[in-house]
Order: sequence, then structure tokens, then C-alpha cells
Amino acid sequence: MGPRRSAWILRVQCQEGEASHPEQERRKRWAELFDQLDVNKDGHIDILELRAGLAGRGLSKGSLERFVEAGDTNNDGVLDFDEFIQYLRNHEKQLKVMFRRVDRNNDGQIDVAEIRDVLHTIGVNISLEDATRILLSMDRDGTMTIDWNEWRDHFLFNPLENMEDVARFWKRSMILDTGEQMTVPEEFSEEEKKSGYVWRQLMAGVMAGSVSRTGTAPLERLKVFRQVHGSSDFKGNVLSGFQYMLKEGGPRSLWRGNGVNVLKIAPETVIKFTAYEQIKSMMRGRDETRTMKVHERFVAGSLAGATAQTAIYPMEVLKTRLNLRKTGQYSGITDCAKQILQREGAAAFYKGYVPNMLSIVPYAGIDLAVYETLKLAWLSRNRGLPDPGVMVLVGCGAASSTCGMLASYPLALIRTRMQAQASVKGAPKLSMLSLLHNIITQEGVGGLYRGISPNLLKIVPAVSLSYVVYEYMRMMLGVDIEGGI
Repeated sequence: MGPRRSAWILRVQCQEGEASHPEQERRKRWAELFDQLDVNKDGHIDILELRAGLAGRGLSKGSLERFVEAGDTNNDGVLDFDEFIQYLRNHEKQLKVMFRRVDRNNDGQIDVAEIRDVLHTIGVNISLEDATRILLSMDRDGTMTIDWNEWRDHFLFNPLENMEDVARFWKRSMILDTGEQMTVPEEFSEEEKKSGYVWRQLMAGVMAGSVSRTGTAPLERLKVFRQVHGSSDFKGNVLSGFQYMLKEGGPRSLWRGNGVNVLKIAPETVIKFTAYEQIKSMMRGRDETRTMKVHERFVAGSLAGATAQTAIYPMEVLKTRLNLRKTGQYSGITDCAKQILQREGAAAFYKGYVPNMLSIVPYAGIDLAVYETLKLAWLSRNRGLPDPGVMVLVGCGAASSTCGMLASYPLALIRTRMQAQASVKGAPKLSMLSLLHNIITQEGVGGLYRGISPNLLKIVPAVSLSYVVYEYMRMMLGVDIEGGI
């Protein structure tokens, strides 16, 4: 035991006779905690030691920096023992006030109904299932209630100041972009909508999606090639596919079609969110405060996705045509649109619309169901542990997106082939059912999953890129509210 550590313990022991028993316990607990976090035993805790010591709590760098800033009274960038315990003492007082506010019946325990009630009072309406998930994330002893110790330990290192912060912690959203925007939109409170928080959050998602799609654009283009040309015209593996594209158009050709793919993110996001709010309002009717059930969220989300897809669908057709274009075929997005309009008419901008609409239901439904199931399974297996953290949430997002994509892929393939029909020389103009019949007859059932390998390869980098940029943009735009469920 080092001399500094001995001094802290001795100080605590000397003060035990002068303090009440609860205070003795608190000081002892804080001294042990400080000793655990002070890895190099220099009597100070810096941001690197906090990140290492609290890695399992799912806290971001921004949250830990605010923790240090709040406790660092002498502005030296680190926390000494006195600053550490003073911050924890003040923060526990705030947490106690919040705990009593949630504990409506003053029985010293918080249950599911009380969680829903307190969030409802600040404009956040959640379902019974969501409230149960929140409770499971904090309930260490399996009683299906939260006592003061569980509440305190859960929020101890989160610089939350009021119940609005707690609400955002509980329902923090993650907008991960995997190239498809068919997921059910996130829920936001009225206060978040009025304050501009929602639009900053959506903007962070748009920027994250732009970087993510740009980073995985070569795999996206390869997927479209393999979907459209099938096994007869485009043989070989992923590597040979890249070699073909590089030989035809050089390195820049790998990003053909990415411009319009990025441009459509913003309008699609805004239209879907706006439509989702309007559809929810219609479904609730006169009872505007009623909590939406999971199946209602799915229906509203699917309808909102269909509305957004209808509005931006011509950009989807342009993306496919630009993905498939040969060197010199089009000078840009505008030229591509002009040529389609002149040669095929306005109706060409909605080729493949029906299979695209049909694919929304399996994708959105399975993505939502798998994501919620995986989160609940993690919480059930890890009662009372801190929130899942980055790796678990990103893993849930990647797994749910993959399942949704697998379920809807045959329809997505048919959509892409219909969009590309005029760009494939001599190809007959077939209907959705005729295309389905031809694919199964000529290529077998496996033909419905042509091009799926590059699509699977891009899931992990797409989600990872999206998450990193999303978190950075949240901090830049002032929406870095920590949490994880």
C-alpha cells in the first residue's frame, strides 16, 4: 500500500469517530472507489483513468469530461481526493431529490408504474415494456423495484441535474445508418421538439449517414452490379468485381451513384419523422398523451417510411442508374435525370416502386423486433449492471439490421432490377411477378440473394462509421446526453 493511499484511508478512519454511521460508510466507500480509479496511485484521477476504470458503464468521453469539469474546483484538469468526494457528496444530494420525486408513494422503492408516471409528467410517454426495460437495467437484486442504493450507483458518474436529463438518459436514441432507411423512427418528448433538440439529433444522424454511406459506397455499387447482372453477366467473387469496376472506370468509379445516395438522406429523414409524428397523432385520436404500443409504433413507422420513400423514390432510381453507368454515359445527376425523362417518360422514375413498398414491412418489423428482443435479453441476463455500452448497442443494431435486410432482400433485388431495366441493353421489360418467376426458373432460389455478400460485408463498417460520426456530431451540436437504453 502506497503512502498516499495510506493517508486517504487514515484520514477516513480519523474522521469516523466524528461522523455519523451513514457518513462513515459513505466516506469508506468513496475512499475505496477513489483508490480503484487512481490506477497510477499519484493521488489524482484524470480522464484516462476514469475511462479505464468505468469502461463497463457505457459512458462516453464527453460524459466523463463533464464529470471531471464539474468536480475540478482548482481547474488543474484532474480530481484529487477532496474534489472527488465533494463532487460525489453534492451529486448524491441531487440524486436523492430525483429519487424522491420518482418514488411517489414514499415507500423507498421505485416500480414500473412510478417510472412511467414521472416521465409522463415531463412529456415523455413510454410503454409498459419500455418502463420494464429501464427497471431491469437498474434492478440488481431481482426484486423488480429500484431502491436508493441501486438508483445512486446507476447514476453516480453521470452529471445529470434534473429529471429531464434522467429521461433522456433512459431513452437515448442511436441513429445508425446501414444504407437503408426503413427503420421505425425514434420517440421524442414535446420538450425536445420545442427546444430544437430533435432537429439537432436528426442532423447528427444525417451527417453520420453521409459519412457511413460514402465509406461503404464501393460495396454498395458492387452489390447493385451483382443484383442487376446476375450470374450470367457478372461472374466471380467480391475481389474480381472490384477489379472489373477499376478496369472499366478507375478508382473514382467505385463511388459512382454515391452523390445522390447521400443527397437523399436529409429529405428522407425529415419527411419520415414529420409523417411519423402526424400518423401517431391520428392514431391516438383525442387521447394525445396515450403511450404508443410496439405494434402501433411499427404500423406508424412503416407508413411514415412508405411516405418518405414515395417522396424521394425518383432519387432511388437515379442512384441505381448512376451505380450502373459506364464511363461517359452520364455527365452527372441532372444529365441522368434528363435522359431518363426524354427516353422513358416520367413513369420511369417509379419503376420498382411496388416491391420497394412491400419490402418496408418485413424490414422495419423484423429490425424493430430483433433490436428490442436483443436489448431485453441483455438486460435480463445482466440485471442491475450499467447500461449496455457502445459495443452491445452497436452489435444489436448490426444484428437487427442484418435480419431485416435478409428478410426483405429478395424484394430489394427485384426492385433494383426493375429500376435498371432500361439501362441493361436488350433486357425485356418485365413486371414484378414475371421477374420473380424468371429469377427462380433461371437462377434458382439462390438468385433472389444475388449480391448479398457485399451487402453483408458493409453492415459492420457502415454501423461502426455511423456510430462514431453520430456521437461526434452529437457533441458538436450540443445533444451529447448520456445513457444507453
